[in-house]
Amino acid sequence: MWKEKSYPSLKPLGSYIQDLVARLQYLQKWIDKEQPRVFWISGFFFTQSFLTGILQNYSRKHQIPIDTLAFDFDFFEEPTEPEKLDERYSEPEEGCYIYGLYLEGCRWDFTASKLAESLPKVLTTLAPIIWLKPVKQDEAQEFQHYKCPVYKTSERKGTLSTTGHSTNFIMNVNLTSDEEESHWVKRGVAMICSLSE
Repeated sequence: MWKEKSYPSLKPLGSYIQDLVARLQYLQKWIDKEQPRVFWISGFFFTQSFLTGILQNYSRKHQIPIDTLAFDFDFFEEPTEPEKLDERYSEPEEGCYIYGLYLEGCRWDFTASKLAESLPKVLTTLAPIIWLKPVKQDEAQEFQHYKCPVYKTSERKGTLSTTGHSTNFIMNVNLTSDEEESHWVKRGVAMICSLSE
């Protein structure tokens, strides 16, 4: 009964309620105080509309057709204290900072700022804070990367909704890597918004 109205989640009921309350508190703080400087992307119900909004703002500001835009990515620290992120970051001139994603099948090397092999017996790790920077598609940075899919849940499947968007897939993020893309594909590397616990 709840699943019909809910955002996608694989959590048991107790964890689901805690997650729901955290999402409501996050949005209430936004309403009562001010817009966050670093957005908890995992807390949104319809993440694709938020991402489209970022591109639309850039498109209108620079008078560029939205269908010619894409995201570039920069990576920062591990978001260990989310409640203090707005104190440490100022709002970027273009795009937005996001946090709240988990890497599955690998980890992020914060020293070298690139993908690395998972540590033994560690299934998921926090992804870095990511700067989503709108750019013209033909002006995106060129670097060796893995085109990492981002999903709402670790189920990694979904259906197309009436908007034409997947109910689970969000986007691809180009993660810096010294390895060929096939290396990470074989490990099933992906980013997810919500753990199943």
